[in-house]
Amino acid sequence: MEKISISTGKQSELLDITGELTAFLSRNADKGWTNGYICVFCPHTTCGVTLNEGYDPDVRRDICDFLASKIPQDWGFLHSEGNSDAHIKASIMGSSCLVPVENGRILLGKWQVAYLCEFDGPRLRNLHLSFVRSE
Repeated sequence: MEKISISTGKQSELLDITGELTAFLSRNADKGWTNGYICVFCPHTTCGVTLNEGYDPDVRRDICDFLASKIPQDWGFLHSEGNSDAHIKASIMGSSCLVPVENGRILLGKWQVAYLCEFDGPRLRNLHLSFVRSE
């Protein structure tokens, strides 16, 4: 398992982390990771990970704006830290995802990328990456 750190710059944003996953494969090229999955795990309760369209940046904004409209920060939550909306949004997005690897390369759809989903930033976030063989 490898831990990587990513700095987020906004309260709410989706950051493309596909390059970090490709770099993870490259750093471990000597291990013969040909076919399997990269498991991406986010150990934070106010951000998550997902796969979605990366071609049009409006998709990222639409996701953040939609979640903000349905889960407003000032809804009247009981949690005293004032970030209950971020906890709910992170739960919806999920704390992990599997990214397929075939012939040593990430296998995503034509428009897909992997995102770190920040909902309580800006912060320094960690992700845990591991490889699961499927051969």
